[in-house]
Amino acid sequence: MKRWIPFLKSDPVVAVIRLSGVISASGRGALNDTSLAPVVEKAFSRGKPSAVVLEVNSPGGSPVQSSLIGARIRRLAEEKEIPVIAFVEDVAASGGYWLAAAADEIYADDSSVVGSIGVISASFGAHELLARQGIERRVYTAGKSKSMLDPFRPENPEDVERLKGLLEDIHTNFKDHVSARRKGKLPEDRDLFTGEVWLGRRAIELGLIDGIGHLKPMMQDRFGEKVKFRRYGLRKPFLSRFGARMVGDALHGLEERSAFAQFGL
Repeated sequence: MKRWIPFLKSDPVVAVIRLSGVISASGRGALNDTSLAPVVEKAFSRGKPSAVVLEVNSPGGSPVQSSLIGARIRRLAEEKEIPVIAFVEDVAASGGYWLAAAADEIYADDSSVVGSIGVISASFGAHELLARQGIERRVYTAGKSKSMLDPFRPENPEDVERLKGLLEDIHTNFKDHVSARRKGKLPEDRDLFTGEVWLGRRAIELGLIDGIGHLKPMMQDRFGEKVKFRRYGLRKPFLSRFGARMVGDALHGLEERSAFAQFGL
């Protein structure tokens, strides 16, 4: 009731957006701009929060979705003039770090994994297996690059060079984003954009984060013991809440588990 009584000051409120999981344009529970748009908009627009906190725990994923989500956060932060603070849990790597870098300040645990500022593309080659089985691959295209990197045909060096060019362009976008958001904090004599990862303390030395700290005590220290938290995040599908697992959910779970596993998590 206090907030509705004139001239009586309300307790400060911090909006907390949970960004946990793989960043992907599709997949139940995946982080993407379409699913997160109403969540992010509500966090910034409901009342006037003293700050918006990003609770990040992501091994990365789609560079485009990372960029879209990060851009939405920055746009609203500037429009509403609300500071954004990121807290890293287990990992903020690759696209996960892109999201963390959308904040004005980044904090993590001593053992949080941070970095992996790089771009990767992975596939497979099965043309020899097809040949051993007597299976002939038939592909017809209009445009010589239309079947680029077909896994059922021998690798074409020109396709590989073309792919590397695309990856380099995406990597440049990633580097530009981090350099702009961490301007004046990154060392000039160290290349941090190799895909390497670091733990919390080392990440401070490299300027990738601002300090070691956890969400609740830091926000209480900054806004007072009476600060209130409003939490926002993606809801689980209705059936999943009752233990019903569909094939799509299981496959997404395996993909997410694999993405976290590369960081030992």
